[in-house]
Amino acid sequence: MRKFAVILLLVPFASAEKLNFEERVKLVRGLMAEYATVKAFLPRSKDALPFEASGKYDQKAWEEIGKEHGPAARVGDMIQITKVNLEDDKIVLEINGGMKGKKKWYERIEVGMGTRTTPIATGNSAAPGGTKLAILFHKPLEPMEASDVKKILSPIFDFEKRSATEIYAETLPPEIQEAIKEKKAREGMDREQVMLAMGRPENKIRETKDGMELEDWIYGRPPGKITFVTFHNNKVTKVKETYAGLGAEAAAPLPVVR
Repeated sequence: MRKFAVILLLVPFASAEKLNFEERVKLVRGLMAEYATVKAFLPRSKDALPFEASGKYDQKAWEEIGKEHGPAARVGDMIQITKVNLEDDKIVLEINGGMKGKKKWYERIEVGMGTRTTPIATGNSAAPGGTKLAILFHKPLEPMEASDVKKILSPIFDFEKRSATEIYAETLPPEIQEAIKEKKAREGMDREQVMLAMGRPENKIRETKDGMELEDWIYGRPPGKITFVTFHNNKVTKVKETYAGLGAEAAAPLPVVR
């Protein structure tokens, strides 16, 4: 009986280049603390939400998770990446402190007079909670930049727009957008638009004149320019600028729109 010697020729397979230590550090730094605006419903979840590196995810499964734990962010909310873990074949991102993340102390405070109060933190500048997201590559992580990861996440996150406020501003009429850029109030603007343009007023005064309830927002302090923005039914009807203590009026009162 003949015996045959079997010789195995071991030839190493060409393997893809792996992410080295320096590249890992650079990638984590490029993603850590980054802000993005949410483009799709993002639920709170105990386990990291699976998201394929191809950009696909199970939207229905996310909605079911959201029914149980509630939303981590809604469309238009701004989120922040608060932790980055690079594992063998996936990148796990903690969003807004994860599911245990809580609102900051000032987001729970309201101020006002009598029965009327207003939260210090308003608008869609912050998402309601946190969660985790796992980007699945199904193979060892290869060299990549933070910009590559942001592109992968583009179906759900917009890293180009820093806040929901900017997206909202782009939907406004050109003249309103121009006023916001110039940090000025104009007739026809509503309270939110004036806030975008000039921020919070120094003082507010309410009065009833000719049967109309008016509210003046006052910007500036004497000596110097004082701007009075008058609202009726949430619309600016008059903008007046004066120079307190200098004896000169910067601009004549604009006509009241009725």
